[in-house]
Amino acid sequence: MTAAALRELCDSVGYTFRDPNLLEQALTHRSWCAENDGVESNERLEFLGDSVLGIVVTDFIYREYPNLNEGELAKLRAAVVSAVSLAGAARRLQLGECLRLGKGERSSGGSDKSSILADALEAVIGAVYIDGGIGPATTLVVDLLGNPIAEGAKVPGLDDFKTRLQERVARTHETLPRYVIDEEGPDHEKRFFAEVVIDGTPFGRGEGRSKKEAEQAAAAEAWEQVASLEPDGEPDEADTSVDVETAQGVDA
Repeated sequence: MTAAALRELCDSVGYTFRDPNLLEQALTHRSWCAENDGVESNERLEFLGDSVLGIVVTDFIYREYPNLNEGELAKLRAAVVSAVSLAGAARRLQLGECLRLGKGERSSGGSDKSSILADALEAVIGAVYIDGGIGPATTLVVDLLGNPIAEGAKVPGLDDFKTRLQERVARTHETLPRYVIDEEGPDHEKRFFAEVVIDGTPFGRGEGRSKKEAEQAAAAEAWEQVASLEPDGEPDEADTSVDVETAQGVDA
């Protein structure tokens, strides 16, 4: 990654690092480390950034939306800090173009995989926190996710595709959705894969860092497929369009 590329990314992020090495580390996927000895991946920064993201979003929505009850706040937070939402924010930053990926991961489209992008964005948040403290980290999170938060606050739970899919399927099919789960990787970095099966037919696939994320991603795709099979493809009352490729995470 060139110095010019780093400066351009800093401009997009809205923060200039005192220690540019932190940003480089945040953009370093473990596949790069496997091919380059002595280089640390972004996984530790991702771990930190996940916690920073959670507290910043929780504090922000608590203060900004006093009309939402605890359950609605929890649904809003879950939607905003999901891999789907973070990957979308990372794409807006064009973060994928700056990632340091191994040759195999890059050739397989890793620079646009939702899981990799979401992890990298969390790592960038962690790096900003280490370099500048909670103030700059808060500014970054709010700048990136302010609009998704505002949209989600209008109908908390709109991104809960598991619930929406179950409600729709209950009206139109004989059995409720069933999720088939698979996993791979060591305990500290497992990836989960989910497939939605309705009346014996596969309808959607998804991937995530947890079973819940994988099931939500699969449900998002399945919801679109089920909706397309109904008369005129009419959406349910809470419908808004969903970018299935982004929501799925199996592009990961």
